[in-house]
This record gives sequence, C-alpha cells and structure tokens, in this order.
Amino acid sequence: MEERQQTIIRKVDVTRYVTPLREGGSLPAIAEADDGFLYVLKFRGAGQGIKALIAELIGGEIARAVGLKVPEIVFAHLDAAFGRTEPDEEIQDLLKASAGLNLGLHYLSGAITFDPTVTAVGPALASQIVWLDGLLTNVDRTARNTNMLMWHRELWLIDHGAALYFHHAGQNWEEPAKRPFVQIKDHVLLPQASELEATDKAFREILTPALIRSIVLLLPDAWFPDGAAGEYREMYYNFLTTRIANAEVFVKEAQHARKALI
Repeated sequence: MEERQQTIIRKVDVTRYVTPLREGGSLPAIAEADDGFLYVLKFRGAGQGIKALIAELIGGEIARAVGLKVPEIVFAHLDAAFGRTEPDEEIQDLLKASAGLNLGLHYLSGAITFDPTVTAVGPALASQIVWLDGLLTNVDRTARNTNMLMWHRELWLIDHGAALYFHHAGQNWEEPAKRPFVQIKDHVLLPQASELEATDKAFREILTPALIRSIVLLLPDAWFPDGAAGEYREMYYNFLTTRIANAEVFVKEAQHARKALI
C-alpha cells in the first residue's frame, strides 16, 4: 500500500473579518488571511469551543485520508486586538474570546448546499461517507442539515465540529468507542449506502494506528490545559483506534437502519 505523505497544517494570520455565517450557535465567519485567501473561520470562543475545533480537525483529516473531499484546513491565528472596531457587540465579544489559535477551512467560493433531491450520490461514495460518520459519531449529516457542498460538480464535506461527542462528557472514551451509532438512521445518504462492507474493509486498511497517530499529533498544545496535551491526544488516539478495531458494531447498526428505510 502506498504510504501517505505526512500532513502539515499551515498557519495563517487573520487580517480581515468579512461576514458572519449565522448558522447554528457557533457563529462561524468568512475571514481573510495574510495569504490572500478567504476561509470559513471556526472560533475557539464560540459554542462548544475548542472541542468543536478538535472534532473539526480530526474529522476533516480522517476524511481526507480515506480520499473524501474536504476543504484545506489551516490554523488561523487571531490577534488579541482584532475586532476592536467591530460594531456588532456579539461578534466583538466572540472575537475577544477567540484570541489565539483558531481553525479555518478554505472558502469554496460559489459552492452550493448539497440537495439530495437534485444530486444523486452513488452507492460507493454514500457508503464511504456513512462509514466515516459512524466512526466519528457525527450527528450533523441529516436531510435538514447535510453539511455537504457541491463545488465544481464534486461533493465536498464540511463541518465536523459536532463529531466525537463523547469528549463533551469528560475523558471516558472506552465505552463510547464500542457503542453503536444509533443516530445513523437519520443520515441523508443512508438509503444509498449499499456497499458498507466493502467500504469497511478498505477503510480499515487505510486507517492504521500509525496514520491515526499522525492525525492526532496535529492537535496543537495551545488547545489543551498546560502540560496535558499528550494525555488528551492519547485519549483521541485510543478512542479512534478502538472504534476502528470494532467497526463492525457501527457498520451493522447502519445496515440495520438502512433495511428499515428501504
């Protein structure tokens, strides 16, 4: 198997707040960085805070590793003085609370929200996305909120911030790692996901412990309490490798939920 090149996450400095994206409670925004590109900025001071950024980074890079399309992810530094002239008090408070290292996803200009009634997704791709979301326990890929975009006639995955929800309940990872993902019944692509067994075999071969380790090591020290980064990275590594080793649990759950739909 061809070895995957080590991922490097670029770091940019945010230079201009362009416009808020008032979707959900996290108030992401389109912002410009010092490299001249626009990014969808996810703020450490919003909603679920840094845990959402952790899920975004891990989920996005695992998706990329298995060949799915995800916008480039960057670390976006926000200066403490940034936003002082912002007239909207809510946004100004958000910017103040988000000084430091945030997360940005390359803005796909002209992309449109995926509509399952307009765009057909084949069984292979649908199965890959359903499997990924079963692994990540991603509750945010429903018909109401698909978190997928069509860009240049290709399907792109966005917003994994609600994934890995086990970490909102502390550091207990062992039992959640082996738990079925019952919310998969609401997945927008589940009816098309007829190739889950083939996907399971292929993705388990790709997502080796070494690869998971390389992704978890991308998490910056600044997102964790002082001196605790190693402990937290180990928690995410253990959760993911255990869940992959027990993937038949969430695969069977998806297959059963699919049979109930078709």
